[in-house]
Amino acid sequence: MNTRIALFSDIHGNTTAFDAVIADSKKENIEEYWILGDVIMHGSGSTDIFDRIYDLNPTVWVKGNWDDLFLYIYSKKEIDMNDPSDVFIAKLGIDLLSKMSEKNISDLKNLPLNVVKTINGLTISISHNLPNKNYGRDLLPTEKQENFDALFESPDIDMAIYGHIHHQMLKYSSSEQLIINPGSVGYPFCFNKNLRKKGYSQYAILEVNSEGVPQVNFKQVKYDVNQEIETAINSELPYIDVYKKLLEEGTSKVHDNDFLKEIELKHNYRTEVLDYINCKNN
Repeated sequence: MNTRIALFSDIHGNTTAFDAVIADSKKENIEEYWILGDVIMHGSGSTDIFDRIYDLNPTVWVKGNWDDLFLYIYSKKEIDMNDPSDVFIAKLGIDLLSKMSEKNISDLKNLPLNVVKTINGLTISISHNLPNKNYGRDLLPTEKQENFDALFESPDIDMAIYGHIHHQMLKYSSSEQLIINPGSVGYPFCFNKNLRKKGYSQYAILEVNSEGVPQVNFKQVKYDVNQEIETAINSELPYIDVYKKLLEEGTSKVHDNDFLKEIELKHNYRTEVLDYINCKNN
């Protein structure tokens, strides 16, 4: 029999977009849900994101780099107060601490980096980025072929599925193993302005028939960006201007230190992060 799997990645706390793709997937006779990481951080979604994931009862769930960044803040690791990106990440994480349950945090901690599944005879590797590394720019769409070959730790793997880059993509390894990226639920990226449309969420459906023949359907689902921004504002999301630019313009300011520093000073976020550091050290 055919197996139909919904692939969700990079939700990033965007509850409105997540609701849209869940509703769309419910029309598709989905049998399994696979979550490819980065479920929180940027949008204001927290426990509500986890509640939706629990309702889906995913058969695969791997850890993303932003999930690890939250755990880094939760574990009270060192923060470089001279780096506006570090202050940004810390403030987002601190804001989430009071909104996440201990179960949410425990579940995040226990997520694997990589899962290998067999579906109707096909062996599939699932990770957020590389199987042993959930961060970095190794697998951006225009990177060299050998980087993508590193998705396959064994010649017995037929297919690799990863997230992280916020682009929908299908390609092959040098050994013609299939590579799939379902894109991003929370905020897709595309540097081609004609292909970048405001207010669309991405996911993919993988269908494998009884003979092990795969088909991939890349989905783009419309959602209400204004509603998501209003939700973020009402939740008093820190660095709201960064999030608005992501959703309205498709541009990321996460590594724009001048932009982040300006917001940090305007809202006195540095003091709040320092208070957190001092509190944890006492």
